[in-house]
Amino acid sequence: MNQVIIAVATGLYAGNLSAGSRRIAVSALALLLWLPLKNLPLPAYLAMLLSFYVLGFLIAGTAEKLLDRTDAQPIAIDEIGGLLVSLSMVPHHPLAWTLCLVAFHLFHRLKPWPTTWIGQHLHGGIGVMSDDLVAGIYAAVSLQLLYRLAALIA
Repeated sequence: MNQVIIAVATGLYAGNLSAGSRRIAVSALALLLWLPLKNLPLPAYLAMLLSFYVLGFLIAGTAEKLLDRTDAQPIAIDEIGGLLVSLSMVPHHPLAWTLCLVAFHLFHRLKPWPTTWIGQHLHGGIGVMSDDLVAGIYAAVSLQLLYRLAALIA
């Protein structure tokens, strides 16, 4: 059972790759999970996200204990969740998907407020998952603003 938890927590071991390869593998995995869900009505998609996050809190917290490290680098389920959040309202076009992935990784790396605060004050699986949730929200909101601005200009 522990191996299943580690496999899920690390995004099928994508979290064990080097930084650049990890980003690509985790993004690809998130897209593969998102593609069959992208046409769900928003309430159903949000219910799926809530379920994913509850499961992610449990899996990430357990993986931290199994790996004996706080917010262990191989844990990737948090990034997958953040990417699923950022993809929640993206237009159905590969260029928009790419822009979304770039925006998420930018916010994930920059860690604007309150991302760092959350990472320092929430512990266990909730702490692991929550900072990427915030990065996903920042990416989704900024892209929605960008799409609306582009529509006004066009």
